[in-house]
Amino acid sequence: MLDKHLHPRLKPVLNRLAQALDKPGVSADGITLLGFAIGVLALPFLALGWYGAALVAIVANRLLDGLDGALARRRGLTDAGGFLDIALDFLFYALVPFGFMLADPAANALAGGWLLFAFMGTGSSFLAFAALATKHQIDNPGYAHKSFYYLGGLTEGTETILLFVLGCLFPAWFAWMAWVFGALCWLTTFNRVWGGYMTLKGLQRHEGAN
Repeated sequence: MLDKHLHPRLKPVLNRLAQALDKPGVSADGITLLGFAIGVLALPFLALGWYGAALVAIVANRLLDGLDGALARRRGLTDAGGFLDIALDFLFYALVPFGFMLADPAANALAGGWLLFAFMGTGSSFLAFAALATKHQIDNPGYAHKSFYYLGGLTEGTETILLFVLGCLFPAWFAWMAWVFGALCWLTTFNRVWGGYMTLKGLQRHEGAN
């Protein structure tokens, strides 16, 4: 919901940073891998209860995730880079709730499992429609900077990272936040499945009429 409003404001800053990094030996895919490696550190940090360190790893991961895209746009987006980016993003989004579950299984395991279950809904509906949108060449003007179709919703990347940040700042409240956010994710999933189905159904009727 907030991504399309936040991205245009961050884009100039990321472009300036990408310009400074645009040197031989620095690649967008390399930044993607570095960002993921730093993000993975959030898992043991959370499991150990080092919430401040986990917060730094999460924020650094997201910063590098923005930089890899900005650098890729300077040099030309590639399918391989887009695939690597989204695959590692989804792994990162899963490992953070798992870290909270390890930190306090008694309090967080059920809520964290609910959140991961909800992430499966948002992730599968997102990726399934993205694949078919490419096949049918559906334009996506709201997220033209993405290398594949970006289907929005109530819970996008910005809201998810805000959840992770709040979880690190207020770990005792993670379970409650996970229950609420998981419910919002299911609303997003329902909207994506219904909206995606109706969009593709309409295209099918249109193509059949032609």
